[in-house]
Amino acid sequence: MRARPAPAAVTVPADWPATEAEARSVQDTLRARVDLTGPGPEVATGTATGVDVAYDDVRGLVAAAAVVLDAATLEVVEEATAVGPVSFPYVPGLLAFRELPAVLAALAALTAPPGLVVCDGYGVAHPRRFGLASHLGVLTGLPAVGVAKNPFTFTYEPPGERRGDQTPLTDGSEEVGRALRTRTAVKPVYVSAGHGVPLDRAVAHTLHLAPAYRLPETTRHADALCRAALKAAVTGEADQG
Repeated sequence: MRARPAPAAVTVPADWPATEAEARSVQDTLRARVDLTGPGPEVATGTATGVDVAYDDVRGLVAAAAVVLDAATLEVVEEATAVGPVSFPYVPGLLAFRELPAVLAALAALTAPPGLVVCDGYGVAHPRRFGLASHLGVLTGLPAVGVAKNPFTFTYEPPGERRGDQTPLTDGSEEVGRALRTRTAVKPVYVSAGHGVPLDRAVAHTLHLAPAYRLPETTRHADALCRAALKAAVTGEADQG
């Protein structure tokens, strides 16, 4: 069994937004830097990194995981975690401000190049067109996509039942993502471009990274790792208490 990495510490920047108004101002400023044309990496080349977070709201803790996969074989190359304080209150549409300090700390702990970053959440499929995948991509310069479990507030027609079937995720007449069937007869995931990758390629990456399950392997590994890191942190805290 692979040894779990020791978690990196999370440092919340001194100028991190503390209010909803400050956070929305940051989104407005950074949104202009989002690149939706890419082209981003070719599918099945280089590495792909899943990032995800888990919370203990009672203790005010967040654990983030970054798991690097070989994009061709989907074998794990490297793992990193970070554990620290929650950096922002829960506000719909501003979740990136809760998650990013921990996610950035986990990414910084990697020695392998992250390549494409796959977020468990949204990119431009966001009410302000600046979800976690877009925010992370702009801050790091890494190509990033969002693969979410639900469509947030947007509308779509159900895609066909076969793997690979897809329909637009829309806000009025604007396409902000795709409802994508990654497994035949299983409910879709919701893919959106984040930064440095166009939507069609984001969909192609998602299909490649999800050969057997509904969610991409990047997300599956990162979800398990961040939960394990949070459990270890909480257990260690209880032992010390």
